[in-house]
Amino acid sequence: MTVFQNQGAPLAGMVVVEFGHSVAAPYAGQILSDLGAEVVKVEKPEGDDARKWGPPFLDGVAATFQALNRNKRSVVARLRDPEERSRIIAYIVARADVVLQNLRPGQADAMGVGAEALLKLKPELVYCNMGAFGAKGPLARHPGYDPLMQAFGGIMSVLGEPGRPSVRVGPSIIDAGTAMWAALGIVSALLRRRDTGRGGVVDVSLFETAVGWMTMHAAQYAASGQLPRKAGSGQVGIVPYRAYQTADGELVVAAGNDKLFRQFSAAIGHPQWGDDPRFAANPDRVKNADALYALIEPEMLRYETAHWMALLEEAGVPCAPVQTVQQMLEHEQTQALDIVQPVPGSSTPLIGLPISFDGLRSQPRSAAPALGADTEALLGVALCL
Repeated sequence: MTVFQNQGAPLAGMVVVEFGHSVAAPYAGQILSDLGAEVVKVEKPEGDDARKWGPPFLDGVAATFQALNRNKRSVVARLRDPEERSRIIAYIVARADVVLQNLRPGQADAMGVGAEALLKLKPELVYCNMGAFGAKGPLARHPGYDPLMQAFGGIMSVLGEPGRPSVRVGPSIIDAGTAMWAALGIVSALLRRRDTGRGGVVDVSLFETAVGWMTMHAAQYAASGQLPRKAGSGQVGIVPYRAYQTADGELVVAAGNDKLFRQFSAAIGHPQWGDDPRFAANPDRVKNADALYALIEPEMLRYETAHWMALLEEAGVPCAPVQTVQQMLEHEQTQALDIVQPVPGSSTPLIGLPISFDGLRSQPRSAAPALGADTEALLGVALCL
């Protein structure tokens, strides 16, 4: 796949100031930078905490930090210091189109870089708050992190095996999801500004993202009055739709409708299951899931994953092996998409933006910046170096 350079990218010419730390705001800033914006990351003198989230470390900082902060420029400033804060604000008024922040609730306002203060100085500014629990309500001033929101948002209540302790989704889906909502909100506000000339405030939060991920589960509860249960690798309401142990691994089979179930049954040598009144329609299979799984599981153990994949793919039944990170990165499909990209200044390729425009994917311009590397160049004076 060909790549496009920053020039001509969707957000080329836009300047974003990121008061971001940890995962959510840095990932949002990286999305905007991959779309072509110039992102200036404002850090405390000791740097974003994520710089030290290791091992493993990559090129002098935590691998996690490298994965979330490419294409950016780093400015160091003590926002509680009036002189240093005034220089940051002057830069925002002179250059910035967007301010993005996920500081502890109330901190941005307390330090004079909140939405109200900056929009008075620059009404066309788009200001994005990335909070923990949202902009209002009894918990609005509380801090929060991804695992807390997976718990509080109900996600962990439906994760894991029945009868076992709740588990967390490994990837930081709340942080990453909030970052995507932030980017979407920011781009939408910029489109509105193009037509109206005015900026505004975008509010997103970790908790609202968690609630959003529970859309289907909430609807199921509203319809039935029954709390959604843990389903392991499966999906409440669709059977069979889960992972099975094979002779050498695990294979997910997604027979999401009656036709696919009949094809699946025939492919594994039991076409009679499709005519069994217990399994004929999906509601029947959901009701009798335990009985059906007791039939499927020993069959799947008889052969290796590759054997079942060949049979099921020939039968038109969607399936996929449970891959390790290494297997995923090395798979020919991943390679064909060119989503694992070399990054200038990084000793290893990293995963790029999962969006293409007219068949073109953005090209990383630089690795994560060294702490304070651009303070003097951008603000005209070395503030804290």
